Amino acid sequence: MTEADATLTAVAGVSVGHATSPDGTTGCTVVLGPFRAAVEVRGLATGTRELGVMAPEHLVPRIDAILLTGGSAFGLAAADGVVAWLAERGLGYRTRVVPVPIVPAAVIFDLQPGRPRPDAAMGRRACEGAGTGPVPRGRVGVGAGATVGKLSGMEGASPGGVGSRARHVGGWTVGALVVVNAVGDVFDSTGRAVTGGRDRETRPSPAPGAGENTTLAVVATDAPLDRIGLARLARMANTALARRIVPVHTPYDGDVVFAVSSSSETAPVESAELLSLGVAAREALEDAIVDAVTADGLR
Repeated sequence: MTEADATLTAVAGVSVGHATSPDGTTGCTVVLGPFRAAVEVRGLATGTRELGVMAPEHLVPRIDAILLTGGSAFGLAAADGVVAWLAERGLGYRTRVVPVPIVPAAVIFDLQPGRPRPDAAMGRRACEGAGTGPVPRGRVGVGAGATVGKLSGMEGASPGGVGSRARHVGGWTVGALVVVNAVGDVFDSTGRAVTGGRDRETRPSPAPGAGENTTLAVVATDAPLDRIGLARLARMANTALARRIVPVHTPYDGDVVFAVSSSSETAPVESAELLSLGVAAREALEDAIVDAVTADGLR
């Protein structure tokens, strides 16, 4: 596999699974660990679950999976299926009673009247389908109902979706997976708009629905970063959103970037090495964002 074809699963210890509704209007995507994790929240309209477990001072040292799901707050129910699937396999934080699976989750808004919403059964299906092969991209899983370029309303929107890319740096691998459901448009590395209205005004008219847009990303590495290092990696990787989505982090978006390490141990990572990892993570996420709206013939 060439670097141009590598996806999040190029990082050892990470597997990804999608589940899509039968009508193709919604879905969810699970990233299975376990791994150490941190999170960067920049959106002003987020829908999330268990983000607090990734704080550096939190008792739980590792999480078992991350769920990205459609369905707005209703879709958080899909995390119950992920938790159940992990529990059946004896996975989770060890307590004196049973292992308790730890599954942070974040949502996009893809609700449509009379359409299905992700539920526990769909979360379970995503786990059952998880693997370490190249991640399917485009209108699949959490990206099934995603749209972008909604500054002028849904009538001018373009298809969004799931994208993924990876980089190798200093003997380590860094990968990114993203679902783009942004109010803004996506621009490639040349500054060319690849979605929506290329000459749109940046002032919404009519205003997009508050809380109805979001970009969610998972950045993974096999570098032995601790949770403080991962928080720094997430912050650096997050700059990819501003480089590829215009506008971004708006009052209408619920943007969240997770960073995880699949390494079983932590070890000191010099600032210069962390810088290289952060640049690679930003580059992988930039490419993943463009991939999300161009994969599978979306454009």
